[in-house]
Amino acid sequence: MRRAPVLLPLLAMLAAFPAAGHAADLDGASLSPLWGLPFAGILLSIALWPLLGPKFWHHHYGKIAAGWGLLFLLPFAFMFGAHAAAVSTVHALLAEYIPFIALITTLYIVAGGICVRGNLHGTPGLNTGILALGTFLASFMGTTGAAMLLIRPLLRANDNRRHVAHVVVFFIFLVANAGGSLTPLGDPPLFLGFLKGVDFFWTLRNIFPETLFLCTALLLVFYLVDRHYYRNKEEQLPVDPTPDSGSIAIEGKFNFVLLLAVVCLVLMSGLWKPGISFDILGTEVPLQAAVRDALLVVVAVVSMLVTPRAARVGNEFNWEPILEVGKLFAGIFLTIIPVIAMLKAGTDGAFSGVIRAVSDANGQPVDSMYFWATGVLSSFLDNAPTYLVFFNTAGGDPATLMTRDASTLAAISAGAVFMGANTYIGNAPNLMVKAIAENRGVRMPSFFGYMLYSGIFLMPLFVIMTFLFFHI
Repeated sequence: MRRAPVLLPLLAMLAAFPAAGHAADLDGASLSPLWGLPFAGILLSIALWPLLGPKFWHHHYGKIAAGWGLLFLLPFAFMFGAHAAAVSTVHALLAEYIPFIALITTLYIVAGGICVRGNLHGTPGLNTGILALGTFLASFMGTTGAAMLLIRPLLRANDNRRHVAHVVVFFIFLVANAGGSLTPLGDPPLFLGFLKGVDFFWTLRNIFPETLFLCTALLLVFYLVDRHYYRNKEEQLPVDPTPDSGSIAIEGKFNFVLLLAVVCLVLMSGLWKPGISFDILGTEVPLQAAVRDALLVVVAVVSMLVTPRAARVGNEFNWEPILEVGKLFAGIFLTIIPVIAMLKAGTDGAFSGVIRAVSDANGQPVDSMYFWATGVLSSFLDNAPTYLVFFNTAGGDPATLMTRDASTLAAISAGAVFMGANTYIGNAPNLMVKAIAENRGVRMPSFFGYMLYSGIFLMPLFVIMTFLFFHI
């Protein structure tokens, strides 16, 4: 917060240089793969430091993320000039990071003000029910909104159980990812498709079978796994003498209205097109995006003012999870700049092999390869620009992609949304849920430990889906 007075005049100063208009596009064809090393470095830091030096990481993760960002930015400024570095940084800040952090912070604050009271016991049936509810809500209030709303009641229901990490992992699989696949409100890649002209209900009509298969299979597997732990691993725990509450009390109910306001603001930014934008060092900031982000801040402030203190105390609300996500993703959004540029360069860039692999010898799209290429890259990169890269690789015409090439667009959409669950960084709520769980005392798996979960439970289902739904 102390940097805000410096940031505002800086943005005003940058806005005074309209001659730099449209300079935000970086030519990825001219970049060596070595420019991706800082991005790889920050990923490895997220994966290894919590294992090798957990205390050091906890106190210095922001500095480590900033260090990797500077390790990209300073050599980039030296090679391409300070102006090019400023252009790329401003674009990452205004077009990507600020909209991202404004939305997830608002959802974190608003959902954190809704406290569900009741003596719920974390039985396999109850846990599966909460996961199913969150999976359903995710497509209508976003994966972040649904995850932030339900993770605390889920953790509270399981606070007397010895093994809880698997509950949180499956919550990430379902609520923070797969559940958001049916509408543009669910996940950022689908919202970008909506902005490009994809019909609002297109994903509901076209990837509902894939979503139903994946979510049903995961819920069934989760129930069996949770029942195993509940019956065989926890019999030594003392039995809770208090019965399940017959009624549930909710504090901070006005935040439901604010959640609806957030949904409306996201929709507004996609439907309202006044044709006005601001050019800030080559980055076009549409009026509707600026209004949306400003009003999101207002919603967050209102939530902080009107929410009863008891509700936030009951949720053990604190700022550490959102600070961790904000700092780490600031480094990710900065170091990912050259990686996304190389992807956008298509067959002329360092990722030409990936781009060529999604088409056959006749130039026709291979849906299975689109599913896996979009999905694997979305597991480690920002899934929104990855979706756009393959959307454009498949032709970029929404009318054609929604009709003749509907199966290809379905593969791209499913890969971007479903496989964001493969790693902690595949989707923003993944890391937020992990941070909240750890803050509540749950010992979560490491970066690679989490990938072991996704390798065991998700990858086989993705292989089955490839044969069931996507052309080989």
